[in-house]
Amino acid sequence: MVKPAYSISLICAGLLCLLSFKTNLRTTLAEGPSPVKTPAEEQATFQLEPGLSIQLVAAEPMIQDPVVINFDEDGRLWVIEMRGFMPDINGDGEDKRVGRVSILEDTNGDGQMDASKIYLDSLVMPRAMAFVPGGVLIAENGALWLTKDLNGDLKADTKTVVDAQYAASGLPEHAPNGLWRGLDNWYYSAKARLRYRLAGGNPNAIQWERDSTEFRGQWGISYDDKGRLYYNYNWSQLHADLVAPNYLSRNKNHKPTTGIDYGLTIDRRVYPIRPNPAVNRGYIPGTLDKEGHLLEFTAACSPLAYRGTALPAAYYGNAFVCEPAGNLIKRNVVEEKGLLITAHDPHPGTEFLASTDERFRPVHMATGPDGALYIADMYRGLIQHKAYVTPYLKEQTLARELDKPVNRGRIWRIVPQNWKAPKPRKLSIASSDKLVAELSNPDGWHRDVAQHLLIDRADKRVGSALTNLALKGEQPLGRFHALWTLDGLALSNPTMLSGLVADPNALVSSTALRLLEPIAKTDKTVRAKLGEQLLARWEQAPIEQILQMTFTAGILDPSAAQLLLANIVGRYGESALIRDAAMSSLQNQEFALLQRLLKSPQWQTQEPAKEIFIEMLTAAIVKKRNPTELSTLLAVIDTHKEPLGWQDKAILTSMSIAGSSKIKPVKLTVAPSLLAKSSHKIDPSRLASLETMFEWPGHVAAKSSSAKKSLLNDDEQKLFASGRQLYLNTCSGCHGTDGAGLPRFGPP
Repeated sequence: MVKPAYSISLICAGLLCLLSFKTNLRTTLAEGPSPVKTPAEEQATFQLEPGLSIQLVAAEPMIQDPVVINFDEDGRLWVIEMRGFMPDINGDGEDKRVGRVSILEDTNGDGQMDASKIYLDSLVMPRAMAFVPGGVLIAENGALWLTKDLNGDLKADTKTVVDAQYAASGLPEHAPNGLWRGLDNWYYSAKARLRYRLAGGNPNAIQWERDSTEFRGQWGISYDDKGRLYYNYNWSQLHADLVAPNYLSRNKNHKPTTGIDYGLTIDRRVYPIRPNPAVNRGYIPGTLDKEGHLLEFTAACSPLAYRGTALPAAYYGNAFVCEPAGNLIKRNVVEEKGLLITAHDPHPGTEFLASTDERFRPVHMATGPDGALYIADMYRGLIQHKAYVTPYLKEQTLARELDKPVNRGRIWRIVPQNWKAPKPRKLSIASSDKLVAELSNPDGWHRDVAQHLLIDRADKRVGSALTNLALKGEQPLGRFHALWTLDGLALSNPTMLSGLVADPNALVSSTALRLLEPIAKTDKTVRAKLGEQLLARWEQAPIEQILQMTFTAGILDPSAAQLLLANIVGRYGESALIRDAAMSSLQNQEFALLQRLLKSPQWQTQEPAKEIFIEMLTAAIVKKRNPTELSTLLAVIDTHKEPLGWQDKAILTSMSIAGSSKIKPVKLTVAPSLLAKSSHKIDPSRLASLETMFEWPGHVAAKSSSAKKSLLNDDEQKLFASGRQLYLNTCSGCHGTDGAGLPRFGPP
C-alpha cells in the first residue's frame, strides 16, 4: 500500500509544480520584452551606493561577451570574450572557434579604452587566463595552453598544451576556471582539484608541474591581503580557505571538517531593483517574490576581495560578489574573529550596485592599477547554458525576446564622485629596486604585480633589499610580500626566518614560520632548533601563530611535535580548526600521541574538547588499520579498573562506530581479553560492534557477531561515522559529545 500512495504524492507534487509553472509564466510574461540599451542608456539604469559613480570603460563592438578581465603590468586591460556562448536558445554553434582574447588600451588618458588588439582568436569558449613568466596561460573548452608573444606585437606567436584535459567537460559553469596565482606561485582554479606552476620556477621551462589540491568553488577565484583564497557557488555567495592550500589534507588517516571551503556568511538574500523573471527556476515558489524579484542568490560568481585604494577606506577588504541573474553586485564587509572570518551585508535591502536593465549581467570583477573596481558586463538576455535551460526559461526567453541579440558587452569602472585617475605607470620597465619599494604600496594590485615581476625576473641581486624590507619595513604587508618574494627567488634564509618567528606582528611571524618548514624538513639542525623555539614560545604566541605552529609541527621531530601538539590542543582544543590542524600534522603518529595523552597529567580532566580529540585520534588509528597499535590500545584499556574512565569510553565509542560501519575486519594474532565474553567492562551492544571489527584465531567476525541488525545499511553506517566527526567538531561544544546538552550552553 506504500507504493501507490507514494506515486500519488509524486503525481500531486508534479501537478502543483506544473500549475505553479503556468501561473508564474503568465505573471512573468506580463513583463514584456527587455529591449537592448545603448551604453549610455544602460548607465542611466544603475543604482549605486552614495558617493560613488560608474563609468564606461569599453563596449561593443570593441569587446563582445566579456567573461574575464585582467590588467597586465603596464595597465593594459586583457579581456576574455566567450563569443560562442549560447548563440541561440538551443546553443547551436557553441563549438565554433569564435572566442578570443583581446588587449585594450587607453592611449589618450581620457579614461576610456580607445585601442584594441586581438592577442589570440579561434578559441572555443575561452574561460580563464593568467600572466606567467614569459607568456600567458589561456583556458578554453578542453585544454589549458601556454601562449607566448615572441616579438612584442601583443599577438600570440606560440601555443603549447599545458593540460589537454583542463576543461574537458566543456560546460561553462562546471569546468575549471580562474587561474589565480597564489603567494606560493601555484596557479589555483575554481571548480577544480588541480593546481599548476612552472617546473623549478624557470621562465624558459617547457615543463609544467601539476599537483592535486582541495576542490574550490564554481566560477571565479581571488584572495585577500593574507593570501586566503575566496570563491563561491551559484547558490552560496562567499566561501574562503582559512588556511594555506593542502595543509589540512596531509594526513590520509583524517578527513578535516573545517578550514577549507569555509562559508563566510549564511545570508543568501539579494535585493534587485527590477523583476527577474528570466531565471531558470522562476516557476518554483520561493524563487521570486510577489513582484517577481529574485529572493536569493542563484548565479553567484566571481567573488573579489577588493584591495584597491580608489574607493573610500571603508571598502578596503570588502568582498564583492556578482549576481548576473539578479542584475546586481553584492557588497560584503569582511571581519576577522580570531582564527575565523565572517562577512555581512552592510546595507540589507539595498545592493552595492543594481540595475533596472535586465541585460546587465556582471560576471567578473578586477581591481585596476588605478585602484578602481572594474566590472565585466556580458550584456545579454540569456545567461543560462543550454545544458540546464528549463522549459520555463526557454518559453520565457523566446516570448520576451531575450535570446537576441548576442555579442554585446561592456566594461564598467566604479570610482568615487569627482575622482581623478592617477598618472599611469609601466611597471614592466621599473627597476628592481623600485619594485621592492612597490611591495609596500597601499594598493594590493601594485604589491602583487611587483612581487610577480621580481620573482619572474629572477634577479637575485635584490636579495639584500628584500631582506632589509622583511626585517625593518614599516608596513606589515610590505614585509609579508618581501618574505614571499624571497621565497619565490629561492633566497629564504633560515637565520632571518628563525629570528622573525618571534616578531610581534602575527602575519610576519606566521609567514616566517611557514617558510621555514621546507628548510627544516631537510636540515636536521634547523629542525631541532625550530622545535626548541616553538616549545619555548607557544604559551606567549598569538592565536594566529598558534595555528601555524600546529601545522608546522608536522615537520618537526616526533618527540617535539607530539609535546607541542599535546600542549596546544590541551589549551586551544575547543577550536575545531586547531583540532583539524593538529590531526593534519600527525600522519602515522596518532597512536604515539594518544599514548602520551593517556598518561599526561594535563589530559586527565574531562573536557568536551579533549574528549573530541581523543575520538578523532582513535578514528585515525582505526582507519590506519595497524593490528599492533589496535591490539595495544585494547590491552591498555583492559588494564584500567572499572568503571572505565572518560578517555577509555571515548576510545571505545570511536572504535564501536567504526565497527558498526562494517569495515573490513582487522586481523589480530591474539584474542584481546577486553573483548572476551566474560568481560563486563563493555556494554553488550558496543561489544558486539567491536567484535565485528576484529578477527583472531577462533573468531571470525562475520559469523561470531551477535550484534543486533542495524537499522542502517552499509552506506548509511559510513555516513553516520562521518557525521559523528562533523557533530563533534561543529555541535558538541554546545550540545555535548553525547547530544545530551550542556548547562548554560545548549539543550539536548
